[in-house]
Amino acid sequence: MKHTGWRKPTPGLGVAEQLAQAGEQVAVPKTRAFVAVKRVGAYIGLKAGDLMLLDTLGAFTQSQDWEEGQRPIVWASNAYLMEQTGFSLSALKRYARRLSEIGVISFQDSSNGKRWGHRDAEGRIVEAYGFDLSPLAARVEEFEELNAKLQAERELCKRLKRQITVARRMIRARIEAAISCALRGPWTQFTRLFEELLDRLPRPHEASDQLARVLGWFKELQARVEAAYVKATGATVPVENTPQTTPQGAKKTQEMNPKEVISDPHILITTQLNPVISNSSEDEEVAALVPNAQPEDQVDRELEEWVAKVRKKRAALDLPTVMQACPEFASWARNLGGFLKDWGDLHRVAGQLRPMIGVSEHAWNVAQDRLGKQVASAALALVFEKHCAGEVASPGGYLRGMVEKAGAGELHLERSFYGRLSGQAA
Repeated sequence: MKHTGWRKPTPGLGVAEQLAQAGEQVAVPKTRAFVAVKRVGAYIGLKAGDLMLLDTLGAFTQSQDWEEGQRPIVWASNAYLMEQTGFSLSALKRYARRLSEIGVISFQDSSNGKRWGHRDAEGRIVEAYGFDLSPLAARVEEFEELNAKLQAERELCKRLKRQITVARRMIRARIEAAISCALRGPWTQFTRLFEELLDRLPRPHEASDQLARVLGWFKELQARVEAAYVKATGATVPVENTPQTTPQGAKKTQEMNPKEVISDPHILITTQLNPVISNSSEDEEVAALVPNAQPEDQVDRELEEWVAKVRKKRAALDLPTVMQACPEFASWARNLGGFLKDWGDLHRVAGQLRPMIGVSEHAWNVAQDRLGKQVASAALALVFEKHCAGEVASPGGYLRGMVEKAGAGELHLERSFYGRLSGQAA
């Protein structure tokens, strides 16, 4: 990109100009180009204002501008664009800059920074300076492929969510039936495990890999519940399908309509095991789940270890969780850095937003040294959110307190983030 002396060049602007040169070599219908970018706009970091400005610029272009060897350049003035969009001058410049940094338009600058152009008798652009939409033409196939992947991801997420729902309902039905029929087994422990997993039910926009992990946990718990149920009833197949010679409580279960059990959203939670269930025979029944172990140690050894395993996995924060739990921080972060792809992007933006809430550079450096960049970035996002909500008066002091808690092993960021998410849902 040529440096005219009045626009500061950046890597993003340079890439946009390279894309513009590539776009000049292809012929793409204008409608196809705009449909492609709108379908993936949110994913690549475009906001409603960006797309509105892009639409306004596109209205100035003609079909021949999108032919091979041509560039769809728009030389409308700021005053006219402000009139058409209702944007302020600062907003107009911000949206145009983001469109360029993301690689959807480029700036074709004249030597004096003025926008101007003219067409020949056939309506083709002869010379023009202004907003160049050629990068959009260059990226049409990329956007279409990305949209196809996003659609496949959405379909996969739908399937995983349906499977999670089925597993969840089956677990609920089995536990309720076992408890209501006074069957021997670790049903209280299973209920607690089930509640642990319910806390991790998928939220909107959950990625398929996260959903797959959650489904795996539910499937594992379902297998354990089914094994205990079969052990308690002596059945070899699900009792609602094939009548078996079973204890009296299990026979009652066979006569129940499983749909009636599934439709009830509540799980019976007992603070103390039923005397019929919590006798010495329970340990013998559960012993089959963990061979070669002492009967009284079975539930504690296998189920409690699995609880810890699930909790450990659940405690691992991911970037979508941080951004969803801190919407105010997320809004500022995306205004500064566009779409945040990874923890590195979050760390960079956190460092830029730090001064806004009065966190000193020293406090920020200490947090990074003691917590690591990833945890420090998440901590700053939480402090930023709480300060904006009026919950924290001294962000710097609050961050230092978090560092001290981490040193004492008492910092549990994941609880704070999941707590905020629960509050949003309520």
